[in-house]
Amino acid sequence: MSQRLESNRREFLKKCLAGAAFVGGVSKGSGFPFSYPAQEKSKVVISRDPLLRGGGVRLDSGRLLKMLDRAVQALYRSDSPLDGWKRVVRAGEVVGLKVNGLAGRGASTNVLLVEVLCERLREAGIPNQNIVIWDRLNADLESAGFQVASRRDHIRCIGNDLSGYEEELSVYGNVGSRLSRTLTEVCDAVINLPVLKDHGIAGVTIALKNLFGAIHNPNKYHLNVGDPFVADVNMLPPIRQKIRLHICDATTAQYEGGPSYMPQWSWPENALLLSRDPVALDTVGWQILERKRTERGMPSLEALARAPRYIATAADAQHRLGTNDPRQIEQVEV
Repeated sequence: MSQRLESNRREFLKKCLAGAAFVGGVSKGSGFPFSYPAQEKSKVVISRDPLLRGGGVRLDSGRLLKMLDRAVQALYRSDSPLDGWKRVVRAGEVVGLKVNGLAGRGASTNVLLVEVLCERLREAGIPNQNIVIWDRLNADLESAGFQVASRRDHIRCIGNDLSGYEEELSVYGNVGSRLSRTLTEVCDAVINLPVLKDHGIAGVTIALKNLFGAIHNPNKYHLNVGDPFVADVNMLPPIRQKIRLHICDATTAQYEGGPSYMPQWSWPENALLLSRDPVALDTVGWQILERKRTERGMPSLEALARAPRYIATAADAQHRLGTNDPRQIEQVEV
């Protein structure tokens, strides 16, 4: 397959990089979805609430909604959460919510976060029948607490094993994969909902790595700590062009033992990380995990030879999916 990928690369690059000023898949001046002007830093908003769980283990839905509202307003500098959401989606679009259900209820995208997000999407003009929750497998969705449903008059919740994959390979660099039909044929826009956690092979699995759930063969792309494969997957046009926003669920985070849920290495971070730049978000998320590793007396991912170098690759001149330069990242805490 490597010869085929190489032979297709030149033509694919022309299609994928047709707009030289693309950031997050959208050319400057196109207006929707929104890209950062060249002079602006990439913004990563961290919304925290130490009382998110009260005195127990369950999340408080009201506090979680307020966390999300604060983050959206800060990210888009909007006067209200609704104004912010109207800059993410347009009324009448079909909006996909790419969750991460691999680790079950302990370390997957929280169902409650998806519920409050759907509430705001409805207010922004997206009816239930135009909301699709999706991931790679029905079994993963169910283990995370979602209910698989394919009726088109309600919120749909479907795995790629139900919706299927395209027949033709999508190709970029070292990657050749069939993409989820939910992504390519159903959704007009996608909100990426990863989890903040360690990955025993790829270093971390946050925004960029979560899109492995959109391809049929992610098992092939974990060599060399996922570099350059994670970055290359994110260059596939439907992924690059349709994702409008990344919301990282850091209500519970995990600094070791991922991607499976390991409660002994998890902690209640009680936070959400929002950005339009997946590279910047992953850079900030990686730092949070490294700080927790240091706090718990564990070696760095660099020392363990599993630093996620694909994050830097995603920022290089061939990919330009965002920035990993701390000087070009604006962190805002709300």
